[in-house]
Amino acid sequence: MNQANLVIEAVPQSSGTHSPEVMEQRPFAIPSSKLVMWLFIISDACTFGAILFAYGYIRNSAADWPLVFESASIWNSLLMTFILVSTSLTVLLAVKAAQSEDRAKAFRWTMITAAGGVLFMLLHIREWLSLIGQGARMFQNPWGAPMFGAAFFSITGLHMAHVLGGVIALTVVGLSYRAGRYADRHIEIWALYWHFVDLVWMFVVPLVYLLNMKR
Repeated sequence: MNQANLVIEAVPQSSGTHSPEVMEQRPFAIPSSKLVMWLFIISDACTFGAILFAYGYIRNSAADWPLVFESASIWNSLLMTFILVSTSLTVLLAVKAAQSEDRAKAFRWTMITAAGGVLFMLLHIREWLSLIGQGARMFQNPWGAPMFGAAFFSITGLHMAHVLGGVIALTVVGLSYRAGRYADRHIEIWALYWHFVDLVWMFVVPLVYLLNMKR
């Protein structure tokens, strides 16, 4: 009798409905949303890697590649670097606060991170306007190889677009988290994205700015 009961219990029911306790296992034992973000970061890293590799090839193959950045531009780029590195810390503090269920503090640090991104973009736009005012365009400039403008505006423009996307996402997530519609994992996921944007800038500064400094 006991064996028969065990056999009956082991047979799945074919009523056409799924038991609420039966859930599909997460791939790689991490939430699907975090997995998607990691896949996006990996694919985006390949994109930036290809662009920076192409930039290095163009720069080395051009005999008259211009060295245009003066000390003011270098200090401006270092200031932008300091701001992005600082926002990596503030978004980490936002994640820690969210994990501690301190919604007010998590929202505050998230908004500080977004504000740092806005400040970064303003400094970057100022740099763009300075170069444009000196005659730099996508395929021409008064200093030498015409591809300099295309390379500079493409690389920095793509990165700035990522910063803008991160600012919008952090603002939306922060407001939704404060309202109780999002959980701490949402802040953590977008913190991963923000760290990636910061990491990319660590490659842009030496390749685009420091190597093109006037000597």
